Amino acid sequence: MKKMILGAMALLCLASPINAQNSMKTKDPIKQTAGRNNLGEFAPEFARLNDDILFGEVWNRQDELSLHDRSLVTIISLMSQGLTDLSFRHHLENAKAHGVSRQEISEVITHAAFYAGWPKAWAAFRIAKEVWTDDAPLTKDEFQMSTPYPVGEPNTANARYFEGNSYLAPMDAKGGGPINVTFEPACRNNWHVHHGFVQVLICVAGRGWYQEWGKPAVEMRPGTVITIPKGVKHWHGAARDSWFQHLTYHTKDETKSHTEWLEPVAADDYEKLP
Repeated sequence: MKKMILGAMALLCLASPINAQNSMKTKDPIKQTAGRNNLGEFAPEFARLNDDILFGEVWNRQDELSLHDRSLVTIISLMSQGLTDLSFRHHLENAKAHGVSRQEISEVITHAAFYAGWPKAWAAFRIAKEVWTDDAPLTKDEFQMSTPYPVGEPNTANARYFEGNSYLAPMDAKGGGPINVTFEPACRNNWHVHHGFVQVLICVAGRGWYQEWGKPAVEMRPGTVITIPKGVKHWHGAARDSWFQHLTYHTKDETKSHTEWLEPVAADDYEKLP
């Protein structure tokens, strides 16, 4: 049964991957013509299934599973069978275009090695190193394509309290709902204290850090939730090599609530973080 399942997954993954340029817009329909271009006359039904069903329908169900996550599933499906050929490289390239970072692909392949096999992981890493050889952070536009949340507008009002550029996108401006905050790589805010309210951070994209005074920094990845008690000195921001995006909202329990901004995070301490 296991071989049958893996075989079916491989059949889905062997088709030529979507074009990276077209796939960057995560909500735009994906159009694939590789099947018809290469097999239209020889195997027209296979070409139709490849272009119209696999890519036209399955890859386009982006509300159910993002292109970022579909790319990771596809890569592990191929790797688990040792299919590290040209199609594997194309899928790695598209994964990078969909916002998969070097840290993510490294961790995914390492995890899968224990289940798929050590030699298969070695083969996958040889190609991944070539794809991520230019490991520059994503541009702002590229990062926007990798996350369903808007990056928003420059955070000019509080720029003096940030090292680097940050962006704000209120999710419900009129109703005072959550605010989406985006940090460019290496951007972080100063140490600060919230007086009279509790702050909640929910990481939705990228990788970042949260630290309370006198405690070790806590890494934040999508799904990480941090509740910051009132009166606690802390900071949060992006990792050096990754954009970072979190939702934030406040639960006020005092009339005179405010934020006290303090000194910047020491550069030496920040640079020690991985």
